Amino acid sequence: MVKLILLLSLCTLGATNGATAGNATVPAIYILGDSLVDVGNNNHLLTTIKADFPHNGVDFAGGKPTGRFCNGRNAADFIGMSSPNGENFQGECLSLNKQIEYLSTAYAAMVEQIGDRQTQEHLAKSIFTIIIGSNDIFDYVKSNGEATPQQFVGSLTSTLQGQLKVQTQVSFGTVFLLFLHQRIYNIGARKFSFIGTGPVGCCPALRSQSKTGECKEVANLVSHLYNEEIIFLLHEMKSQFSDMNYSFFNTYIALLEIIQMPFNHGFTEVKAACCGIGDLNAKVACTPFSHYCSNRTSHIFWDYYHPTEATAGILTAEIFDGSAPHVYPINMRQLGAL
Repeated sequence: MVKLILLLSLCTLGATNGATAGNATVPAIYILGDSLVDVGNNNHLLTTIKADFPHNGVDFAGGKPTGRFCNGRNAADFIGMSSPNGENFQGECLSLNKQIEYLSTAYAAMVEQIGDRQTQEHLAKSIFTIIIGSNDIFDYVKSNGEATPQQFVGSLTSTLQGQLKVQTQVSFGTVFLLFLHQRIYNIGARKFSFIGTGPVGCCPALRSQSKTGECKEVANLVSHLYNEEIIFLLHEMKSQFSDMNYSFFNTYIALLEIIQMPFNHGFTEVKAACCGIGDLNAKVACTPFSHYCSNRTSHIFWDYYHPTEATAGILTAEIFDGSAPHVYPINMRQLGAL
């Protein structure tokens, strides 16, 4: 995946105008996230980690690579595919603060064009989708666990404290609550769709570190702890701001069910990546020199980190129409209808 600069930093800032969340049309869906929802921003970065070459995009329209780390459409495409006139505001792989600065710039431009009242109405009805954390877990695993999983999740607090210049010692949930309030909520956002981290220890890159190809449990534990913190903070925010609504998608539970019962979802390959080189196709990223599977719908993972289009489609359908324990307290369709 694209290398992150800071803990909880983001790589994609997108907006799909006139998007449809289920049957409810919302003014826009803003997507802040990492390479799981990157639709080509990484093409413009000074990095050796790219996806703008074959075999990426082999199943995308025209069969051309676009910068998506996928064989076809990713989650961002499925979220916004109902809007043929959608736009993408592209930014570099930057810290969370920088991403919010882009959002603030867009806010100022909207105020200048349509006025403050209409801008506030637009943002209040729009959905802000946030997917962060996976890359940080990969970095933690690479560090050979110098901190305990609990300590690592706690370190996210310190990072956010620095970003927010919070002087007092408070919990992770409280700090992130302050972040949402001070940086996004205050410009008018009222609908949040949070996509939790998945069982990252089961991706081909981490499975390949085991002689038996089993999931790396420490990575999965950190992901679980991280999701629990996000759930807590969202509940806390809702208790403080009654006009704020959210939908949380527990990617960990949903994807783990697919991994454990692949045949129920049409998959036959759980461990190996479709495209890559080496054990489980996970030693080298997908490149023009890599082997790639002939039937992409049979694989859960496209490359050593990212899911196939088939997997992304299944998970996104759950984001829109699923129920607890996969998504709660409401799904994105219900969020858009509020």
